[in-house]
Amino acid sequence: MSRFVPSLQLLPRVLAGEVPAIARLLSRAEAGLPECREALARAYERAGKAHVIGITGVPGSGKSTLVAVLVARLRGAGHKVGIIAVDPSSPWSGGSIMGDRIRMSDLASDQGVFIRSMATRGAVGGVARATLDAVDVLDAAGFQDVIVETVGVGQDEVEIAHASHTTVVVSAPGLGDDVQAIKAGILEIADVHVVSKCDRPDAGRTLADLEAMLALGSSLAARPEWQPPVVATSSVTGAGVEDLAAALARHKAHLDGSEAGRLRARRIAEFRILKHAEDLLRRRFRERHAGRVDALADRLLARRISPHAAGEELLDGAATGS
Repeated sequence: MSRFVPSLQLLPRVLAGEVPAIARLLSRAEAGLPECREALARAYERAGKAHVIGITGVPGSGKSTLVAVLVARLRGAGHKVGIIAVDPSSPWSGGSIMGDRIRMSDLASDQGVFIRSMATRGAVGGVARATLDAVDVLDAAGFQDVIVETVGVGQDEVEIAHASHTTVVVSAPGLGDDVQAIKAGILEIADVHVVSKCDRPDAGRTLADLEAMLALGSSLAARPEWQPPVVATSSVTGAGVEDLAAALARHKAHLDGSEAGRLRARRIAEFRILKHAEDLLRRRFRERHAGRVDALADRLLARRISPHAAGEELLDGAATGS
């Protein structure tokens, strides 16, 4: 049976890039263990160097396969790359299903790549609650690029734009509605657009539709300093991967030392404060009012109160301290 090593004692090994220590600290962060908070705080102090790349898109757009070929390109340039693949939670264990890790199995033997599947654990917005703590750990451990791939189970995954330096939105032909993501506003958060599977014969239509929608959006708004490029890629042939890597590098250069970069960093900081505050409020509320929730649930099951009225009564009681 292995001896429990306190998180603060793990930290020097994490900073040295030792994979087992990194994995153990990430597991504690994901579990929300209070014991690891000081270690995470110290990792945060040493972070801030990595380029955090968020990748999102509708289901079936080929995000995981794209990540695999992009990472191979970044590794060819000598970068250490961390990958946080946010997966749906298992309905039985609450843990990650790890589908993304299976699709990235070719990278598993590369010592310069660290892959972590992270369960959503009920979080909405496509980002798990411990995602940015994990980014800090990988950043402090010396990974130059940290890629966060969102869960990919819906069209409301806009939180990634508040958690990454560069947001990549992936579209693909043949999904029924080539511009379906536009309806939910996902395309509006992109710093770089990717149309994957460009080796397919119907990819041209998706490219044309996307470029037309972006042109319309640009004509209706003030012209921003950064115009999101549209990159066509194929994970089968490798087409466009070099262009994507170049677009990511250009966006990083655009942010470095600029007002746009400072505003992006500020937005990430504000997002993190609110995210942690929401989690703390939710946890403390449940702990303090568990008994009242049970009593209200009994009344609700007996049809003596409506769901809305039960919620109102719970909040009113919390406000008055009763």
